[in-house]
Amino acid sequence: MFTDPTSNLLTSGPYGLIFASFVPFFFDIPVSTWFRIFGVRFSNKSFIYLAGLQLLLSSWKRSLLPGICGILAGSLYRLNVFHIRKAKFPEFITSFFSRLSWPSIGNPPTTPARNLAGNVPSYTTRQVEAIASSAIEPSEDAVATLVSMGFDQNSARQALVHARNDINAATNILLEAQSH
Repeated sequence: MFTDPTSNLLTSGPYGLIFASFVPFFFDIPVSTWFRIFGVRFSNKSFIYLAGLQLLLSSWKRSLLPGICGILAGSLYRLNVFHIRKAKFPEFITSFFSRLSWPSIGNPPTTPARNLAGNVPSYTTRQVEAIASSAIEPSEDAVATLVSMGFDQNSARQALVHARNDINAATNILLEAQSH
């Protein structure tokens, strides 16, 4: 019978998050290939931008404001306004979400469990050598994957060592290093 006139001003959904992610995508992800269609030059990133434009204009006036706010928020984060990159979530929140993560994302480095006395358990020399040897040598396939993304080989190898051969974590390390 009665409808709220303000209920239809903005579209629902994660528009702000989606459009905020376009900013690091534009600046941090390198173009790997260029091609032409009917004489117009495109990159491998062009279709992502076209999909974003379609999403932005899909509900026209209702999606335009959330999209622009998302791009603005992504830009403010990129520029590190108010030192936002140093903001950290409390430990209980990060531990909760780390338990919800998918196993395929990669195993985050675990901290050793403490015993009842509160001490970190000691490892034998053999255990330390096994841990060190597995962390030192990243696989050549992983290095090649990062090099194909546009990173140099030495940086890719170091990031993989630091990330314990987790390609996703190594990519984040390399992208974060580029933004500074």
